[in-house]
Amino acid sequence: MQLQPLTVAAVQATPTPGDITGNTATAARLARQAADTGARLAVLPELFLSAYHPPALRADPGCFLTPDDPRLDPLRTVGITIVVGAPVRHPDGRHTCSALLIDPTGTATVAYDKQNLWGPDENELFTPGDAGATVTLDAWRLGLGICYDGCFPEHGRAAARDGAHAYLAPSGYLAGSQHRRDLYYRARALDNTMYVVFANNVGGEPPWSFNGGAAIHDPQGRTLAQAPDHGEAVVTATFDPEVLEQTRAAHTMLTDSGRDPGTARRQWQA
Repeated sequence: MQLQPLTVAAVQATPTPGDITGNTATAARLARQAADTGARLAVLPELFLSAYHPPALRADPGCFLTPDDPRLDPLRTVGITIVVGAPVRHPDGRHTCSALLIDPTGTATVAYDKQNLWGPDENELFTPGDAGATVTLDAWRLGLGICYDGCFPEHGRAAARDGAHAYLAPSGYLAGSQHRRDLYYRARALDNTMYVVFANNVGGEPPWSFNGGAAIHDPQGRTLAQAPDHGEAVVTATFDPEVLEQTRAAHTMLTDSGRDPGTARRQWQA
């Protein structure tokens, strides 16, 4: 199947800690707003369904979801593909910081478990994922990462080597990190000549206050759409297969990086 233009949305909003039902309703409302603009895919922030709030996750085991949880039902009826961050409870007892995938038929899947956990809270609450993941939508291959994963160039590169045309990044960047927030994901786009969709939490009470800036970047790292640092927002842009093809023809980092630089290094005394 040949690639056709694909309209996607990046979402930011302020979830309520521990309120799975309310946050799911908000996610469904914003995903419908994205669908109304023609988006076939909506990406929502990291841990959005519970809020990124470690004290709430410690206090209430009910915050951890499974794909068959009836509280996800509002998302099942939206009719587009949704990627949303959630804390997940696995059958073997593991707890993970994950990206749930809800397809247009309403089927929910734990699509990806965050591999690179950030800080003591995440390492206490979650088990790291053991594999990357790629979603295919209308022939577009979409690599998945969650927040801190995107700080590692090799994570985006692994997705690109798996054939990804884009990288989806549900995230939770704290207030004050705007410079890193924008730099990391534009760099991942340019490093790998792929589109990047960055969704971020926004607002909340300190120390769990987030800085928005949800964005979509093109394969040269140029920002196609970006939300402000404050307030709820849905931003959309269209993946263009011609732009992807032209960029990869002109900037051949993906193929050139296959050259082995070797491990030997000359040593000099200055």
